[in-house]
Amino acid sequence: MPTMQNSSPFILVDGSSYLYRAFHAMPNLTNSAGDYTGAVYGVVNMLRKLLKDYDPQYMAVVFDAKGKTFRDDLYKEYKANRPPMPPELRKQIEPLHQVIQAMGIPMLVIEGVEADDVIGTLAAAATQNKMDTLISTGDKDMAQLVNEHVTLMDTMKNTLMDRDGIIEKFGLPPERIIDYLALMGDKSDNIPGVPGVGPKTAVKWLEQYDSLEGIKQHAAEIKGKVGENLRASLDQLPLSYQLATIKCDVELDAAPDDLTLQEPDSKELTEILGRLEFKTWLSEILSGEQKGADKTENNKHKQYETIYTEKELSAWINKLEKAPLFAFDTETTDLDYMKAELVGVSFSVEENEAAYVPVAHDYQGAPKQLGRAELLQLLKPLLEDDKQQKVGQNLKYDMNVLANYGIALNGVAHDTMLQSYVLDSTATRHDMDSLALKYLGTNTIHFEDIAGKGKKQLTFNEIPVEDAAPYAAEDADITLRLHNTLWPKLERVSELSWLYQNVEVPLIGVLSCIERNGVYIDVDMMGKQSKELEKSIAKLGKDAFEIAGEEFNVSSPKQIQAILFEKLGLPVLKKTPKGQPSTAEDVLQELALDYPLPKLILEYRSLSKLKSTYTDKLPLQVSEKTHRIHTSYHQATASTGRLASKDPNLQNIPIRTEEGRRIRQAFVAPKGYKIVAADYSQIELRIMAHLSGDNGLLDAFAKGVDVHRATAAEVFGSTPEKVTNEERRRAKAINFGLIYGMSAFGLGKQLGIGRNEAQQYVDLYFERYPGVKAFMDNTREQAKEDGYVKTVFGRRLYLPDINHSNAQRRQYAERTAINAPMQGTAADIIKLAMIKTDQWIQESSLDIKMIMQVHDELVFEIKTSQVDEATKHIEYCMNSVAELKVPLQVDVGIGLNWDEAH
Repeated sequence: MPTMQNSSPFILVDGSSYLYRAFHAMPNLTNSAGDYTGAVYGVVNMLRKLLKDYDPQYMAVVFDAKGKTFRDDLYKEYKANRPPMPPELRKQIEPLHQVIQAMGIPMLVIEGVEADDVIGTLAAAATQNKMDTLISTGDKDMAQLVNEHVTLMDTMKNTLMDRDGIIEKFGLPPERIIDYLALMGDKSDNIPGVPGVGPKTAVKWLEQYDSLEGIKQHAAEIKGKVGENLRASLDQLPLSYQLATIKCDVELDAAPDDLTLQEPDSKELTEILGRLEFKTWLSEILSGEQKGADKTENNKHKQYETIYTEKELSAWINKLEKAPLFAFDTETTDLDYMKAELVGVSFSVEENEAAYVPVAHDYQGAPKQLGRAELLQLLKPLLEDDKQQKVGQNLKYDMNVLANYGIALNGVAHDTMLQSYVLDSTATRHDMDSLALKYLGTNTIHFEDIAGKGKKQLTFNEIPVEDAAPYAAEDADITLRLHNTLWPKLERVSELSWLYQNVEVPLIGVLSCIERNGVYIDVDMMGKQSKELEKSIAKLGKDAFEIAGEEFNVSSPKQIQAILFEKLGLPVLKKTPKGQPSTAEDVLQELALDYPLPKLILEYRSLSKLKSTYTDKLPLQVSEKTHRIHTSYHQATASTGRLASKDPNLQNIPIRTEEGRRIRQAFVAPKGYKIVAADYSQIELRIMAHLSGDNGLLDAFAKGVDVHRATAAEVFGSTPEKVTNEERRRAKAINFGLIYGMSAFGLGKQLGIGRNEAQQYVDLYFERYPGVKAFMDNTREQAKEDGYVKTVFGRRLYLPDINHSNAQRRQYAERTAINAPMQGTAADIIKLAMIKTDQWIQESSLDIKMIMQVHDELVFEIKTSQVDEATKHIEYCMNSVAELKVPLQVDVGIGLNWDEAH
């Protein structure tokens, strides 16, 4: 065996020690499936650091085996006081073993002994061969193994201990550590030791009498209670010594020079890290592979073509026409579909085969390309053919871009973003790079790789074709590969494939149409509102300064903190993670009940947000082409299936405040038209009635009575006619609060009553509506068993934390389990309503546009003379998309602006 003194040491890792330490040190991380991953992450992170720092040739990770060891035979009480391993930790052992083995690191688990004994045996063998050994551990017992060739390292604390280090830490040399441990005993391992002997006494005796044997021989000389304890323990000290001694002669099949690092199993490692969702490491591994591989070798099975001539394009069009399905993607100058100009298109019909057609790369020295008009003319019949099936990633964007050039993209059969979203909305982000990493184990070319970052980032037309083409072709290729992976998964679950095919995919075209329709706003009116808001904000600031006795930045949490809690001495209700008094909105709302300044700060914040987000910004977002604003509706954002509106967000304009309603007044109909708003009434309560089957709720909705008034009559023991407005308000808070999983504490806070009184209301409610209580209890239990809840239409809403050991996270998941089926079903219903209404609009001769979707509301722009006729059709479409145990009800409002239509 060669001497290793001048090269990397032989590294022995105490896997069991680090597993426990990582479990307690790391956050309780989980992946999207709810599997615990924190301890695995901590240990693997430590191993990666060792590999990076030492680049060892010889290495092993050693774990304790299941079952008893020889020490249990020596002493039945050995480790008897140790609590059982937490289930969250036990579940991480197997995944950790899999990662270590896939990394190519030798791993040892030897029955009948502990990891310490295996490490001791290997360290002793290495020392005989004059092989330097580094033991990575946090276990103090290992100090007995240190010698001229053996060093301890605590990777988590980044400390090294050689012989001098042991003497400095313990006050004793390594050869006296077993004596030291035997004297002190060990509570965690249940080693008896001498009662009352701690580190100082043990060191003092060993310095005085040299060894444990010396101490035993002089036991009669030691005075006091501790001397009595020593003498009483003399018979069991040999046992303590034996239990504390690391066995260095375990029979092993492997010698140190057998434990060589192997090449990582990239395929296995990619699969495991993908499952654990350690995305950064996975990306690094894949990037490393790509950088380390010869480019020709790496791309030998990829056939990506760049098309410059009409002849080449015609050959590809012929190939696309014959294909049962092809992947399609556009490359443009802007993420805003209204501003985006087409730079090129890519397509793929077979995995690892794709083509890119550049048409508008206009940098100096760019090669000659086909013209944009020429390309679109040749592709238009194919793109508009509804029998020619296409798949894309976020095809709604491509649909909008093509619409700018007069092309209606038809035959949209699949969208990989939506396939991933319907499979599991919480499993990952649904962008192409994340999906490729998770489902294909592929690290794609990122846009920043070819365009750069920050202010100097190039637009696509400025990127050299030789860099742009592989990126664009890969987009089409990856899309096809993702489809081939995701679609079979969806097909296996009939409910999910139905949702995908009948709700999400048809919605692409509907949303594209709504987005491009846009909505008019009165820019002058918004300008006036901005000025008025500015005055109101200034006055609120002035009033706040008067109460505070000084001027301060009302937008600065730090300055608010100083004024409220240091100067004015207001009670601290909550602290930040750094221990500072919190100025979060919920804290200020509670303080505002008793103090004027927090109320003013909240009003100031609210008006400032309205001004910056809406009255100042919306006029700047009016399109020069259409003189309207055009939002983007995101289908794959909210876990419940709800749509999100971005750039601008039209779903967060307040409706309950005067200022919010005034902003809606600036959303206007053009001359000769009206705004019509159709809103589902109390839809989530109706869904609760349907899901719970509660007779009381079903009866109230069947009779068409005011459900909040009916609830108030039930809870407060009255009749609907005698219910007061205050009682109705409280009943409404209970109805909606319980849907959102609100506790009695939260309800009491909202109603301004004590927790006990609120609990009485909740108890009374469940007494009157037992079906609701049964539904909630059953839903929680089913969610714990399945890991998800479902909407009426089968959409799955996964709850990774539903069985979490952390009570707060578990309770939040339980509340979500109650609410998600209602929110998710409402989302499904509004989507179905949009599809059915749009289908009627397309077939109708009426002059009508669907211009917005906001929560449970659809907003239309209709020719004034046709409003009555159109409204009847809209109501019918929206009311007939779902058959629940209670009727759906749509409230319709009509006006010259959005506020009037409410």
